[in-house]
Amino acid sequence: MRFSLRIFLGYFLLVALLALLLLRLVGDEIKPAVRQSTEEVLIDTANLLAEAVQADFVAGQLSDSRFAAALQTFAARDPAAEVWGVKRDRTFLRVTITDARGRVVLDSTGQDVGKDYSQWRDVYLTLRGQYGARSTRAVPGDELSTIMHVAAPIRDGTQIVGVLTVARPNWAMQPYIERSEGKLWRAGAILLVAGLLLGAGFSWWLSRGITRLTDFAHAVGAGKSADIPRFVANRELTTLAQALGEMREKLEGKAYVENYVHALTHELKSPLAGIRASAELLDDGLDAEDHARFVGHIRAETARMQQIVDYLLQLATLEARRSLHEPQALVLGELVDGVLQALAPQSGHCVIEHAPWPDALVLGERFLLEQAIRNLLQNALDFTPARERIRIGITHEGNVVQLTIFNPDYPLAISQAFEASLRQGSGSSLRHQAGAFLMDSISNNLHESAT
Repeated sequence: MRFSLRIFLGYFLLVALLALLLLRLVGDEIKPAVRQSTEEVLIDTANLLAEAVQADFVAGQLSDSRFAAALQTFAARDPAAEVWGVKRDRTFLRVTITDARGRVVLDSTGQDVGKDYSQWRDVYLTLRGQYGARSTRAVPGDELSTIMHVAAPIRDGTQIVGVLTVARPNWAMQPYIERSEGKLWRAGAILLVAGLLLGAGFSWWLSRGITRLTDFAHAVGAGKSADIPRFVANRELTTLAQALGEMREKLEGKAYVENYVHALTHELKSPLAGIRASAELLDDGLDAEDHARFVGHIRAETARMQQIVDYLLQLATLEARRSLHEPQALVLGELVDGVLQALAPQSGHCVIEHAPWPDALVLGERFLLEQAIRNLLQNALDFTPARERIRIGITHEGNVVQLTIFNPDYPLAISQAFEASLRQGSGSSLRHQAGAFLMDSISNNLHESAT
């Protein structure tokens, strides 16, 4: 399982559990809160009605009072109201009045007149000067059938002579409770989706940073040149990337030391072979002109060996270079002539052909261009049989200058042999490092100027 998916799933479970816990907690508080608010209203209503009926009740005129008539009208009244999207076409408030013995003397529904309510909690406590309230289920086992009763005392001076109770069924409040719960769950779902989207974005952001670090590590392992990744607002990943970059530099430095020990030996083979060939020819008793020419070859190859040593440290930084140092305009044909002259003692077994060089200028460093051309020619000589031909050509079209070295009899032999030698391990040598880097530099920086 991918790291980003693990983070997202963990975040999803955490957010989902917290959201469910919060919704359940708030949901469990909605119903009690609504009922507590209703009880507060019923307290005021009961005390207000108790004061309104007090005079008629004490005078014994309750049954013929305007209050009794109003209750009957109230029970049949249609409010024609709509509260927060819930329509109201009837009243739910029930009013009962009991005497000092707990007997019902007035019931707005007319059902329980004459019944004994003295043991009901609301009447029992109110007659004793305490706050009386109760919640009773009209249908046993059905929680939604509960009816809330709140009582208030009817006084004659300081004496409690009766109890007025107002009752309201809880199911009348259920539409508002369900509406609030629905809004809560919808809001919770929206918040959950928003949280998951935020978590997905965070997981993608973190996974993308780790993926960039992984790609950077793979590039380093493959020996490719890669910039150290940078991360905005993530100091930890930035620090890790810098640490990987420092590790790359140290490992590359160690690899350079090992590679250059072998590469130096390989690079010195070419001038040493030239010196050996010239020295053997000098032993054959040459005339003065040939003697001077081969002595010149020995001196040139000796100078070249010194030049290789001098540039060894410079070549060690080839992979880290991004541009040429102090490039200058050079005639490519002259560079090839100089290399051919230096390799003359080794090229006697082959026939080298070329047409007159065009006046093409390239922008680059003389030593690095000579090194690249020499590497190509040296490999061509190494893989060309005796008495075979090597053809060299320089063409230029627009701003592109192309140097070609091939065997006209076996046009693919040199390139295939050269590629095979690279696959077998010579790719770690200075010859390959300089050649690959310089060929890229030439392709990126060639500049042709016709004279």
